[in-house]
Amino acid sequence: MKSIHKLIEIFKLSVLNIESVPESFSSEVYKLTLNNLDNVYVKIPYNRDKLVREFEMLERLKGVIPVPKVLDFWDGDNRSVGALLLSAIDGMPCTSNIDQSLAFQIGNYHAMLHEVTMPAYGCYGSDGFQMVENNSWRLYLKNNFEKWKEPCKELLHPDLFEKCITHFDSVYSALPEPDGPCVVHMDFRPGNILIKDNEVVGIIDYESARGGSSEIDFTKINRYVWEVNPLTRLPYVQGYESVRPLLDLEAIIPFYSFYDAFSAVVWCKTRGIENNKAFLQESIEVLQRSIEGMN
Repeated sequence: MKSIHKLIEIFKLSVLNIESVPESFSSEVYKLTLNNLDNVYVKIPYNRDKLVREFEMLERLKGVIPVPKVLDFWDGDNRSVGALLLSAIDGMPCTSNIDQSLAFQIGNYHAMLHEVTMPAYGCYGSDGFQMVENNSWRLYLKNNFEKWKEPCKELLHPDLFEKCITHFDSVYSALPEPDGPCVVHMDFRPGNILIKDNEVVGIIDYESARGGSSEIDFTKINRYVWEVNPLTRLPYVQGYESVRPLLDLEAIIPFYSFYDAFSAVVWCKTRGIENNKAFLQESIEVLQRSIEGMN
């Protein structure tokens, strides 16, 4: 809480109320009610790369899809990574029931996001835009998996770990050619989709967004929307395809469900097992189902 008071001074704000925003897994986020009763948000990312990435992506997407406006930007100092002052969007995360009308809109906006091109496969960070090795999306995936093996080995049962190593090769080799590079959100899930009166009014949280293949961006919609209510998949697809062609989901989802869960195990280790036990268990269960589904 100490940091937010410093930022209030830096951004020269007259504040009536400070409210910590829950479910902000990688960043500190505060909702501020100003003396004029307007609401704004202050976001303090986990590291400086995420700060720069969020800023660059919000600027790139301005006027394309509904995103928060960057009202101010603090570059940080030797003790702080910096912060963003963001406009408030009048809406709530769509974490309750998603009907077919809303699913169509979500697909529509997701496609609009993927229509935004990037200079290469890669991401923004404190050193500017960093292209992945050889500008190869497939090599990028493989290199990530190699990097994650050691930390995953410490947390997974030896039998499950060995099966994961074998499983990666089989699902990786079945992937079709990637599209892109386009903007991919990397955390496109109901909690980051804001709605009001059953209309999508905002898409938030771009600290992990980058230039990639759209294929990586359907994993969480599949897990948290389509698997919860299968009737939402067709209208989502129709909404998406009203803007751009959709990749072969049956060819990519098995790989990315596995890849995302393997990555999440590493994330839990990095951010602390004790604080992320539920997410770690969920990720391990996804790995187990992925392997069983191929047998």
